[in-house]
Amino acid sequence: MRIVVSEFISLDGVVQAPGGPDEDRDGGFAHGGWTHPFFDAEVVGGAFADAVSKADALLYGRRTWQNMAAAWPGRAGDPFADRLNSLPKYVVSDTLTDAELTWENTSLIAGGGALGQIRALREGAGGDLLVMGSPTLVRALIAEGLVDELRLMVMPVLVGGGKSIFPEDGGLHTLELVSSTTSPAGVQVVTYRTTAGS
Repeated sequence: MRIVVSEFISLDGVVQAPGGPDEDRDGGFAHGGWTHPFFDAEVVGGAFADAVSKADALLYGRRTWQNMAAAWPGRAGDPFADRLNSLPKYVVSDTLTDAELTWENTSLIAGGGALGQIRALREGAGGDLLVMGSPTLVRALIAEGLVDELRLMVMPVLVGGGKSIFPEDGGLHTLELVSSTTSPAGVQVVTYRTTAGS
């Protein structure tokens, strides 16, 4: 499988709480929902839907999984929601229990051995293993060289601080630009693939 990361990201690299004010207030983050003025169904929504349509499974960190699990099962009947609900899902957590995995088709990956299990999934057969949100998990995957593609929806806004997906370990990771589209609101939808040796 290929590991594909899809993120709403500010121009200054923040991915925290793009969807709403109470999504993630860690660190006193006060700008939840910062993507709303720039979202459009055709370009930005289309990029998000395209990533999900190509996924064979979804991979989440705990907080993102909990937010998604609270939102999408109740929207059954919508084609996008039905796709999310039907896909196999993996959540990395040391605190969730199997009994709490109420979102259908979810499997738990214990945090302690997560990278090894994710590496095994990546080496297995199948299409895309899609990661959305989950900045702590994505940082670890990038640092370990486990991300094959980044699909970024770069919003024309500076958020001024918050969670990022990029490691701060001094590692150099070279990327190749595969595609770029600009929405009417100025969102850059870009796809990068990792290059050999990165």
